[in-house]
Amino acid sequence: MAKTSTELPESVPQHVAIIMDGNGRWARSRGLPRIAGHRAGTENLRRIIEACVEFGVKYLTIYAFSTENWGRPKEEVSGLMGIFDDAFEKELAELHRQGAQLRQVGRRDGVRKALREKVKQGVELTKDNDKLILNVAFNYGGRDEIVHAIQEMIKAGIRAEEVTEELVSDYMFTADSPDPDLVIRTSGEYRVSNFLVWQAAYVEWVFPDTYWPDFGREELVAAIQEYAKRERRFGLVLQK
Repeated sequence: MAKTSTELPESVPQHVAIIMDGNGRWARSRGLPRIAGHRAGTENLRRIIEACVEFGVKYLTIYAFSTENWGRPKEEVSGLMGIFDDAFEKELAELHRQGAQLRQVGRRDGVRKALREKVKQGVELTKDNDKLILNVAFNYGGRDEIVHAIQEMIKAGIRAEEVTEELVSDYMFTADSPDPDLVIRTSGEYRVSNFLVWQAAYVEWVFPDTYWPDFGREELVAAIQEYAKRERRFGLVLQK
């Protein structure tokens, strides 16, 4: 029997990362304010988390809020913070029930105290879960992460000759997760946008045209199917 378009391939990536792009354009196409798109995008995340758990994806990293996003209009930033507040209150129990372990990737300074505490509580509540590791890149930037790693190595008194790629990886915010196998950027934009600059050196990229609020189970399967077609070489020439 021929495979259906929604059938998973045998090769499912261990670590999927997603740039959840297109919320604003999704809202504009419907005559809605941008914040409505962000809210719809946050609600959509539940579907993708459930699908990742079902598919056997072990790590999911989502780009929730970048260090550059602070430069957006104040009302939009304020609205986003409100959405994050609501999401933690409404979704944390369900994440915990599904066996997801929450980790924050990024700096916590600059984030208001009440939200920092919610994140901290969520991390503590779910720390023993192992069905899915959910890395939330919040107040995160790839270059800033590298700067932070260098600063921490200097503070630790590490000498130049001791620095290796493995050591640098150990100082990244994602030190407890393997590098991603697949990065999905929704909305059809072809940009890295300062996301996982170090970790994505040999990642496979997929750029579906779908705006993030409409990116569901079938679209995720299609991205994984595309990933399964790739021949990952990691800079090497594979022997036939």
